[in-house]
Amino acid sequence: MTLRLVVTGTDTGIGKTVFSAALTDALGASYWKPVQSGLEGETDSETVQRLGRIPSERIMPEAYRLQTPASPHLAARIDGVRIEAEALIPPSTDAPLIIEGAGGLLVPLTEEIVFADVFARWQIPVVLCARTGLGTINHILLSLEALRARSIPVFGVAFIGVQQADTESIIAKLGQVRLLGRLPKLDALTPELLRQAFSENFDIDLFRKEPA
Repeated sequence: MTLRLVVTGTDTGIGKTVFSAALTDALGASYWKPVQSGLEGETDSETVQRLGRIPSERIMPEAYRLQTPASPHLAARIDGVRIEAEALIPPSTDAPLIIEGAGGLLVPLTEEIVFADVFARWQIPVVLCARTGLGTINHILLSLEALRARSIPVFGVAFIGVQQADTESIIAKLGQVRLLGRLPKLDALTPELLRQAFSENFDIDLFRKEPA
């Protein structure tokens, strides 16, 4: 079966799109952002394509492109769009597939559905991205509880930021979760430096294994 992974985060703006670009590049994967909110400036798909140097044919088109930069449920309401959550089906691809969610697990997709509900239907293993700063322990443990309460397979946690050894060890112990590595903040965010940083801080073979 073709490898498929969902990349989500404990919050918005933590760097999961940059991580997704690096992971898509390292796996030679395709990338799919089901719902894009906000079309002014570079979209997440465009960022992944640029930073990961991903061929255009491996960037799967979004199911919904919403003009308003807001939570999908609100952006859809403002834009006059009805999101059909049950119609969100991961595209078929011969390459591995990286799917990036929006914000955190409980971001509303519609007035009734959050992203975690869609992930539960898919049953695709989830990589949880998290910053390393103050407050992340609580956010990670709550996110793990939300995943497990819905029986969503947890692939592991990927950290983004400066090293915090105690934070990483307590997450592994209390969260009973696999730690995948840590992507450091890069002073210059270029495709070359991102590829190098990912290669130095993650074991790509780990991503090809079944969830722990």
